[in-house]
Amino acid sequence: MIRKIIRIDEEKCNGCGLCAEACHEGAIEIIDGKAKLTRESFCDGFGDCLPNCPTGAITFEEREAPEYDEAAVKKAKEEKKMSAMKSEHHEGGCPGSKMMSFDKKETENAPVYTGKPVSRLGQWPCQIKLVPTQAPFFDRAKLLIAADCTAYAYANLHEEFMRGKNTIIGCPKLDAVDYSEKLTEIIKNNEIKSVTIVRMEVPCCGGLQRAAELALKNSGKFIPWQVVTISRDGRILDD
Repeated sequence: MIRKIIRIDEEKCNGCGLCAEACHEGAIEIIDGKAKLTRESFCDGFGDCLPNCPTGAITFEEREAPEYDEAAVKKAKEEKKMSAMKSEHHEGGCPGSKMMSFDKKETENAPVYTGKPVSRLGQWPCQIKLVPTQAPFFDRAKLLIAADCTAYAYANLHEEFMRGKNTIIGCPKLDAVDYSEKLTEIIKNNEIKSVTIVRMEVPCCGGLQRAAELALKNSGKFIPWQVVTISRDGRILDD
């Protein structure tokens, strides 16, 4: 059928992702740093994405296109919601992956030394492979993305880095995965206030940093972020 649908000029697109975020139907995705209309039947032609494009890369056109499929859009939204809740029973229903948020209000502003160490872990699970891409504990969170080994190499990680943040951890070498897609979804689907990346000085830890940086870029959001590198003997290295 001939109908009104959006057109994206890839030459003008800067990959900011604001259009994908504004599209409530999920018709637009960021692929290889460019916005693309990946599901034409999900585009309702109302143009919620247009005013969000800073480069004017999005316009309307009338052309042959599949009919808007409202039922498919609702189904996709429900599937996305269910996927976010899937962490309750990860891969076979392991009770150890059940999502939990810890109330840290009584200790968050406590002095660094309280007589005994205090855990600053704000939620469970904390492994990148296990955390959901959307969760209440990520709402307005300061996100800490830490390499597994940093907790052992740097003695005061809880107080100096985890305190007041939600921590997710991983090891790109041992997990043998690219975290960028999962981290992109976490940043895109939640209101993250800031991102801190804590890594070891070893080369394999560069994979975690690159994945986090790519996720920040692909999310289309402008969020304050920093990288902190820990030496093998437990020191913070200067940039």
